[in-house]
Amino acid sequence: MCGIVGYIGKREAYPVLIKGLKRLEYRGYDSAGVALLNDKNNLRVYKTKGKVADLEQYAADKDTSGCIGIAHTRWATHGEPNSNNAHPHMSFSGDLAIIHNGIIENYAFLKKLLQQKGIKFNSNTDTEVLVQLIDYIRTKKKTDLLTAVRIALRAVIGAYAIAILDKNNPDQIIAARKSSPLVIGIGQDEFFLGSDASPIIEYTDKVIYLDDKDIAVITKGKPLDIVDINNEKTDHEVKTVDINISQIEKGGFPHFMLKEIFEQPDCLKDCMRGRINVEADNIVLSAIIDNRKHLINPRRIIIVACGTSWHAGLIGKLLIEDFCQIPVEVEYASEFRYSNPVINSQDVVIAISQSGETADTLAAIELAKKKGAFIYGICNAIGSSIPRATHTGSYIHVGPEIGVASTKAFTGQVTVLAMLALALGKERGTIDNMKYVKVINALSEIPAKMEHLLEQSDNIKDISRIFTYAHNFLYLGRGYNYPVALEGALKLKEISYIHAEGYPAAEMKHGPIALIDEEMPVVVVATKNILYDKVLSNIQEIKARHARVIAIVSEGDDTVRNLADAVIELPQTEECLEPLLASLPLQMLAYYIAVAKGKDVDQPRNLAKSVTVE
Repeated sequence: MCGIVGYIGKREAYPVLIKGLKRLEYRGYDSAGVALLNDKNNLRVYKTKGKVADLEQYAADKDTSGCIGIAHTRWATHGEPNSNNAHPHMSFSGDLAIIHNGIIENYAFLKKLLQQKGIKFNSNTDTEVLVQLIDYIRTKKKTDLLTAVRIALRAVIGAYAIAILDKNNPDQIIAARKSSPLVIGIGQDEFFLGSDASPIIEYTDKVIYLDDKDIAVITKGKPLDIVDINNEKTDHEVKTVDINISQIEKGGFPHFMLKEIFEQPDCLKDCMRGRINVEADNIVLSAIIDNRKHLINPRRIIIVACGTSWHAGLIGKLLIEDFCQIPVEVEYASEFRYSNPVINSQDVVIAISQSGETADTLAAIELAKKKGAFIYGICNAIGSSIPRATHTGSYIHVGPEIGVASTKAFTGQVTVLAMLALALGKERGTIDNMKYVKVINALSEIPAKMEHLLEQSDNIKDISRIFTYAHNFLYLGRGYNYPVALEGALKLKEISYIHAEGYPAAEMKHGPIALIDEEMPVVVVATKNILYDKVLSNIQEIKARHARVIAIVSEGDDTVRNLADAVIELPQTEECLEPLLASLPLQMLAYYIAVAKGKDVDQPRNLAKSVTVE
């Protein structure tokens, strides 16, 4: 969601902050701002509605000097996007400036109390309430800033990652987090702050991830001091971030999304490296080896996730039930956390999240842990909150995903779920060895087949231009390809703003067929598997109603080609692995339609990459 950047050291802060904000643009935002302190105790705040480029233009003729500063990109929650509601926010005394990710749920109550004390507010945000509360406590109790922050944070309900400047102390930033990520980069006589590591890695690969209720006192020329909300010192391991700058740059592609689509063959090689042996006849997952007693014989498995990760979970359910013969349920984390689920110590909960910071998924994990379940995390962002909250798990190792619409993270999640199902099925003895080796071999061949599939990008681009007129799309699939239809529809909605729905093909007759006419394109995943003849019948029903059909078919399939208006061929693979291939043309279809319509595919409206609030 929102982006935080901070700097304290010997450099001029403003260029570091602006570059950092640009690194975080992928998170989604509608306003931006910066607060700077110089050695004359001059605290300046510049902020504006719009993009980081608008902030740069606004500040071009302003005083941006100073070696300490904080900056923010805001995605509006409380109050419309405008310069008043943009961060940073100042306190009533003018001494403090704050930036904040998250939501203060009891802000209205606190605001009313402060207004009764005579404090006036300049915005409609929950964030301003927090900085006013901190300043009020500090003034009323005549205490230092750290103590005021600790007292204020005990009074608030909600999620926060904050950074605060005090114009009376130009050598210090105070930062804190709860349920929203915050990373501190440690350089040579300098410190950096970020919502994630992307604005930091250009300067240092040494980071500390703050834990919930941590408060960091970051002082120029002194060691980092971290306490909890009760002022007890906490210890943190300095971690090394393994991210290359090239991974967070476009590398010659017009958009991050297209770059990430084309990265998928190499990403899946990285995902499988060290897990599938060179002979491609065995899978080794350390999580299963180390936690065999918890994973080998659960009563059931519950998968919790949101958005694209939920679609990966649907494929995971089919894989695990097929190979492991364990019942699996797939839940939206946002619903699961409020449903009073019946869970006990015999259950395994698999939590899936690209960012590792998804608020609903984190809350679902905590609920399941309290009920005694064993938690397995599947995540991309190393060191993020979900891997630290789970008992064990697997990283997908696909590298930073910058485009808001997930592509390589989805195929990485499905790959890890496939390896998990195969390895667990082998341990349980529920998959015969011939099938086990056959699927592993097929999985190891997927990257090469993806490369072959990506060679069709020009054909898919041509197909996409034809369908920019549409206001509605229907996506159909069956079996393993039903979640692919859901994911394809989501991608189109996210970046082109065309309404699209995914359905099991057999359910078309139970409602959606009423919508089908010559104005509605229908995308059908019609690969040659056990349900091929049934999907073929669905295509015939669609054509009888004059709709245009885009078909995803197996190579050499002339039957569907003679029915469909456009065809995209997939290399042959095992049915259970078809989603890894079928998802690519649907990603490209959505991408090229959105580009043809002139949309901002990397930063679609109203969406954020990391959803750290409800």
